[in-house]
Amino acid sequence: MSKQLFLNKFQEFITQYKRVVIVSHVNPDGDAIGSSLAFYFFLLKLGIDVKVIIPNDFPSFLSWMPGIDDILIFDKNTDKGVEYLNSADLICYLDFNHPSRTGLVHNDLCHCTKTPRLLIDHHRDTDFSQFAMYLSEVETSSTSELVAEVIQYHGFDKYLDDNIATCLLVGIMTDTGSFSHSIYHPETFEICGKLISPTVDYQLIHSKIYNTFSENRLRLLGHCINNRMTVLKEYHTAYIYLSKSDLEAFDYQVGDTEGVVNFPLMIDDVKMSVLITERQGVIRFSFRSKGEFSVHEVAKDHFNGGGHTNAAGGTLNCTIEQAIKEFLKVLPQYKTLLNQ
Repeated sequence: MSKQLFLNKFQEFITQYKRVVIVSHVNPDGDAIGSSLAFYFFLLKLGIDVKVIIPNDFPSFLSWMPGIDDILIFDKNTDKGVEYLNSADLICYLDFNHPSRTGLVHNDLCHCTKTPRLLIDHHRDTDFSQFAMYLSEVETSSTSELVAEVIQYHGFDKYLDDNIATCLLVGIMTDTGSFSHSIYHPETFEICGKLISPTVDYQLIHSKIYNTFSENRLRLLGHCINNRMTVLKEYHTAYIYLSKSDLEAFDYQVGDTEGVVNFPLMIDDVKMSVLITERQGVIRFSFRSKGEFSVHEVAKDHFNGGGHTNAAGGTLNCTIEQAIKEFLKVLPQYKTLLNQ
C-alpha cells in the first residue's frame, strides 16, 4: 500500500472502529512511546475509544510526557491488558512489525486472530499480509515522523496541539540520536519546524530527555567507557559489554543504558559500535554504525534481530561470555565492508 493511498483512506478506515488498541514493542523507547501517544491523542480527537498498551515499563526520562499515565503496562496489569485486547475491534501496531517484538503481549496478540490490524512502522522485513492497512516507510527517521505525516495530511491546523507536538518531537528526536543519524530527507526537519511553537519548547523537551541522568546512570556510563569498552582497530569496531552484576552494581533502572552504544562512534575511525547487555536472562545486542555500513544485516543474520541501516538490535540466549565470543566469531565476515 502506497503512502498516498494510506493517507487517502485512513480516516474512512479508522472511524469504522469504536474500540481501538495501540500496541508497541517490548522495552519501549522514545519513538515507541512518542508515536503511540501522539496517535492516541489524534484518535481521541476523531471520537474513537482508544487505549495504549506497552509490554513493559518505559525509561524514567520519559515519565513527564503528556498522556504517559494513560498507558497500560502489560506486565504490571496483565488481566486488564488481555481484556482490552479481547474487546478491541482494531489493533494498531506502532514502531514494530511482528508480534514476536511484544514480549509478554505476544501470545495474547496471536489469539486475537480475527481482529483487524493496522501498521505504522519504519522497520524492514514486514509481512504485509497480516494487516488490513499499513504505512511502512523504511527510509523515514521514525514512526513518530510517519504519525506526524498522517496528522498533517488531515490538517495540523485542525488536529495538532501541544500534547501531540511534544510526543512527536520526543519520538523523532530520540530515534535520530538528537538528529545525528537516520535523517533521509529534509521533510524530517520541515515537520519538526511545524511542531515547534511558543508553547512547545524544543530546548526544554531536549533537556528533559538528555539532562535528567541520575548519579548512578552517569557513573554507569563512565564504567562502560573506562572498564567495559574494547576497540578493535582492524575492524573499525568497538563494543561495550555489561553483565548482570555490572548493572546491579549501579542500581540499574529502565533506560539507564539508553544512548550508551552511540559513544564509541565518537572515535574517529570506528564505524560500528555494539552494546552487549545481560538482562532478564537474555543477552541483548544494540548495534550502531556510521555511513553506509548496515548493521541490520549483522543483527538479522546472526543475532535474531534487525532494524535499520545504522541502528539495529538482536538477542541471544546464552551467557555474556558466549555472546562476546559469538560476536567476535562473526566479525571477520564484515572486515572488507568495514574497511571500505
